[in-house]
Amino acid sequence: MKNRVVITGMGAVTPLGNSVAETWAGVCAGKSGIGPITKFDTTLFETKIAGELKGLDPLQYVNRKELRRVDEFILYAIAASEMAMADAGPVLGAGNGERLGVIIGSAIGGLATIEKEKEAVLAGGPRKMSPFTIPAALANLAAGHVSIRTGAKGPIGCPVAACASGTCGIGDAFRLVSEGYADAMIAGGVDAAVTPMSVAGFNAMRTISKRNDEPEKASRPFDRQRDGFVISEGCGVMVLESLAHALARGARIYGELVGYGNTSDAFHMAAPPDGHEGAQRCMRAALQNAGMDAAEIDYINAHGTSTVMNDAFETEAIKAVFGEHSRTLAVSSTKSMTGHLLGAAGGIEAILCVQAIAEGILPPTTNLEHPDPECDLDYVPLHARKREIRTAMSNTFGFGGVNAVLIFKKFEG
Repeated sequence: MKNRVVITGMGAVTPLGNSVAETWAGVCAGKSGIGPITKFDTTLFETKIAGELKGLDPLQYVNRKELRRVDEFILYAIAASEMAMADAGPVLGAGNGERLGVIIGSAIGGLATIEKEKEAVLAGGPRKMSPFTIPAALANLAAGHVSIRTGAKGPIGCPVAACASGTCGIGDAFRLVSEGYADAMIAGGVDAAVTPMSVAGFNAMRTISKRNDEPEKASRPFDRQRDGFVISEGCGVMVLESLAHALARGARIYGELVGYGNTSDAFHMAAPPDGHEGAQRCMRAALQNAGMDAAEIDYINAHGTSTVMNDAFETEAIKAVFGEHSRTLAVSSTKSMTGHLLGAAGGIEAILCVQAIAEGILPPTTNLEHPDPECDLDYVPLHARKREIRTAMSNTFGFGGVNAVLIFKKFEG
């Protein structure tokens, strides 16, 4: 018999705030975390906006020596994981670390470090390369640092699944706890890719917004005036536990994770197939894994990137899976406020689903001022809405045709 899996701790650093509470308050208020890029000179760039973190004090989490040796994505993972573990309380006793694991996905890893060290080599030769370059750049080192700092000696991993990395991290951890390979897992996603190479690369692909004059309105999922996603940075982490383990230690339980689906389009490097058939199969797989009917879902946190192709195809996929129920369930894209956090998106959006269930608030899709006729569902436009939510689905899709979906449920003992 499989273990039930519950959420007992959460931590986040996002463009809306450096905690779950600040981020959730920003979402409920319809606040935008998007603004001009400050990390580098954007004079020659088509896109000059992003969702950057604001006011995060790194020395709250690492000392000055460590700070010189880690990329920002590692720092963000350390910060969010420490918050999540503090929120969860004493997950495991001393000497029992082999029952605690870490899976933190990342799409990009330490791109900023790679760019900086390449410039050092070009300017001064290979001897100018820092010995900490590789450990700072490897995508799995976020999970590695968190494991070392928490004493987690159980399963460890880093799904590199483009924009679905965080969702895959949580989904893989869910399976490990469900199957009894761990009592608890620190799981989520992280990225810190607001860098010259990243922005230039996405500009070359024509996938990110160039609405530089109105940063707060640039991310506009399902709106007919959308012109691409807004790149952002951050981290979202959950502590997942078996229900029996959580109850035995008297843990506070935020909600239950009941389903996970993971499929491939096997179609194209960056574009989904007509009707987003892979996403349809993924949502159905998550429902089957949860033992639920489509009509039981109350809310979907959509992938909703604000790109022309994704938003229309995701809408089509939702209608195909949910049929008539698609007209009554609520769908929204919180990327309208956070921007697209790449590998961190799934971690942040999973947390927002759990908060939505716990608080009975549907997050809005801001900037939805000119509805696209092809996008004709209830996207909770402009303002948050009070409603009882018992179940929520989180959709994430990524380059390479990866699809990942999670289903959360209000906890009932």
